[in-house]
Amino acid sequence: MVIVNAAGCMTLMATYPFSPLRSSWLYTTMGGPAAGAQGIRDALDIRRAKGRLREEDDLKVLVLAGDGSTYDMGLSATSAAIHRGLDFWYLCYDNEAYGNTGFQMSGASPFGSRTTTTPIGEEEPEGTFQEKKDIFEIWRAQKPPYVATVCSHEVVDLAEKVRRGMAFKGPKLFLALAVCPTGWGFDPRMADELARLALQTGVWPLKEAVKGEVRHTYIPNRFKPVEEYLRPQLRFRHLFEPKRNAEALEHIQARVDQYWDHVKKTEKPPGVK
Repeated sequence: MVIVNAAGCMTLMATYPFSPLRSSWLYTTMGGPAAGAQGIRDALDIRRAKGRLREEDDLKVLVLAGDGSTYDMGLSATSAAIHRGLDFWYLCYDNEAYGNTGFQMSGASPFGSRTTTTPIGEEEPEGTFQEKKDIFEIWRAQKPPYVATVCSHEVVDLAEKVRRGMAFKGPKLFLALAVCPTGWGFDPRMADELARLALQTGVWPLKEAVKGEVRHTYIPNRFKPVEEYLRPQLRFRHLFEPKRNAEALEHIQARVDQYWDHVKKTEKPPGVK
């Protein structure tokens, strides 16, 4: 494949002239990865049409972008690529802030989190007062062939979604929770535990949409309180110390509860048609 990488944390994986990857790598601005993917895909298609590239030597095109590019700067270009039906893969690693430049707030930053641009103060004691943008629904509104959320804790779910995505031609978009020790403020040894808690509290739903139709691929039998996910993270410490911010914590829990109440009312159980 050819990887088209928006400026961000993952750019450090391929610092010229060294890279741990065997794939080709194109580095773009934060706003331009989907446009870069269009150029690469067009070039491959033209070479194939002229007989200069055998079918078996064709390459997949993958956009690799953080939440800053995905939710904010690159959203218009990605929307245009979906609208054109560009045959490409898109993977957003979402650590819920602009991590590469100091952990500033992005459109993915959740309510109640502290970032370098949403510090704790008397007027905004909860830090980030905006709600996280629902990029899954923004993508889904354009009805691309395949959209999914993934998480490193559920690797079989992740692999199965990639396999199912291979059946479709056109935009295939994946949104991955990227637990971030540096920005979130936790011991790196807790990374998988936090990913697990994100799923078990319902904060990060695992789901997919095939041509607009949504199906959740993991629903906890018993949801854990959201506090269990928030408490270990320094970015949420102010909600617990020096004084518990009950109003903000109840708001976060209520938002998660409302989401899953809606799922139970609208989504058919597995096996029901």
